[in-house]
Amino acid sequence: MAYGISIDIGTSGSRAHAVDLDSGKILSTSVTECHPLPGANIMDHLTFCINVGTEVAHKILIDTENKLIKTLGIDLNQVEKVSICGNPIQLSLFQGIPVDDLAFAGENAHKARGITAQKRDAGVFSAVDVGLEVKDGCELYVPPAIRHEIGADALAMMYKSGFLDDKRNCLVTDYGTNAEMALKIGDDIYTGSAAAGPAMEGQSIQCGMLAGPGAISDLTYDFQWICQVLDDDIIPKEGDKVDFGLETVIPNGPMHGKATGITGTGVIAAVAAALDQHLWKKGKLTTSDGKLHLQDGVYIDSHDISEAMKAIGAMRAGHFTLLEHAGIKFDEMKVMYMAGASGTYVDAVKARDVGLLPPSCDTIYQWGNTSLAMATDILKDPELLDKLQDIANGIRANHIMFAGDKIFEQIYTQELAVCDEGMPMDMYNQNNAIYGIQALPKPRGTPEVHRMVQRDIPDLGERGLYILHDIGTELRGHMEGCTGCKKCERECPENALKVTDDKEIIVQTKNCLGTACYRCQFSCPSKVYKYDNLKLTF
Repeated sequence: MAYGISIDIGTSGSRAHAVDLDSGKILSTSVTECHPLPGANIMDHLTFCINVGTEVAHKILIDTENKLIKTLGIDLNQVEKVSICGNPIQLSLFQGIPVDDLAFAGENAHKARGITAQKRDAGVFSAVDVGLEVKDGCELYVPPAIRHEIGADALAMMYKSGFLDDKRNCLVTDYGTNAEMALKIGDDIYTGSAAAGPAMEGQSIQCGMLAGPGAISDLTYDFQWICQVLDDDIIPKEGDKVDFGLETVIPNGPMHGKATGITGTGVIAAVAAALDQHLWKKGKLTTSDGKLHLQDGVYIDSHDISEAMKAIGAMRAGHFTLLEHAGIKFDEMKVMYMAGASGTYVDAVKARDVGLLPPSCDTIYQWGNTSLAMATDILKDPELLDKLQDIANGIRANHIMFAGDKIFEQIYTQELAVCDEGMPMDMYNQNNAIYGIQALPKPRGTPEVHRMVQRDIPDLGERGLYILHDIGTELRGHMEGCTGCKKCERECPENALKVTDDKEIIVQTKNCLGTACYRCQFSCPSKVYKYDNLKLTF
């Protein structure tokens, strides 16, 4: 039997299918619980790679991908093809391509630093040469990036969702850490990427987790809020009932006792509930203990709500910016495509109400993991690479870099004021008008929602889903002058750090927030802790 493996490498982790190449049938699915590199967003991974070198970052990621494909339950000596998809940074790390040109954008920055721009077009390579533990001669298919921060995963959401064929004005967004998005107006496509942060994936949340069995993925309302918990097939089922006003939890439903955390879509639902019940005021939850208690000990606190609202603000600012650059009013934008795990499980109406979708949307399509789906399509039809390259070439002209864009900066500043200071929307619109930016309308009516898939990975194969926990490596080191007080250990928000009796510091890369945190270094009372002095072990 000839096998193929399709892989989606995301900022929050990797997902893989084993495929029977003769029948095209998906046999099994495996996912990692997180990403093996330190950090909670793409910039953290990029910075880590710049600091330690491409070779080391590549080795850590490839080690994880090899562990992942070994869990698929197939004979790797019979793998003929591997296809991958992801954003430009992740695919560069996978292939061992330098990422300096992605870290420093623009010709002037490249010239000043002597950086050579890397080619990231579609291609066929040797899977063994990249480092995958498959047989000699196995081909690796890599789809093209559109440009800089808009990669093959963004191309996948446009291609697989039907967005490219839609004749109406429409938006598509991959609701994840990187928040790639595109606006289609006639034959013109405008692209951008908003650094929404990890809250959309359930990370950097106190009880957060990726979408998987045991994750609270939504809250539905029937006189009380009802937790929706993902079962072993990643299908949401009813759990306990919650009354946030009375601060009570009532055992209920088949998923009672089975919640282990909350994923990004559940966090969005909690934001919607907090706003609906007026429990969020000036950056704080007004419950007795500053928490929204869900079921089985899972809760959301003020920090979690704030992180989610900042992610929502970044996405709304991104949508706003694309519309402004295209010269389109909100009332002219009625159609929305949603991709990614969060785009699959989130309640689309709640998402529109809190700002994840333009308020004018009256037709919404919810798709799953389009990145893994497109990688699987390429396995079945390698000639698709040429078609994807043609599409990528055609939409490179209208990319907008949100970093440094004046419209994005103005809108996101307003979003932070709404989140942290409770600024009313009337003032929000008045401030935007000063800069010649259109007003943000209120959501009206009930949109028509088309849920195209039940779960973000529609077909798990006969074996079902396997979750890989054993990934990543360790950072180790002794700091001269360390007293062994262990304050760095106590301050680590992810419990990623330990200090041994001989004062050796050990950091688990998969749990560490990396450059986004550095709380360990900042908390050192002796000021001798230097995160960058830690060395990798394999």
